[in-house]
Amino acid sequence: MERLTVTIISADMHEDIQQKAVEITVTAIEKYTIEKDIAAYIKMEFDKYYHPTWHCIVGKHFGSYVTHELNCFIYFYVKNVAILLYKCD
Repeated sequence: MERLTVTIISADMHEDIQQKAVEITVTAIEKYTIEKDIAAYIKMEFDKYYHPTWHCIVGKHFGSYVTHELNCFIYFYVKNVAILLYKCD
């Protein structure tokens, strides 16, 4: 199995939850090839573990400006794919 490079760009999230985000994302990337499916998997897992409502954007080219709950935001890369994950009710 290939070791994936992870780079956290910005986070307002406890370190243990950041680690869970990375683990779930790696699993999603191993299971799916379509970015929409990767995002859906990450979102559903976070809704399950950390209660709704999480939002996830996955891709190589996107801009964003979001409002999020305290301690519920992470923006990171796995290889060359960006993941934006945040909670907002």
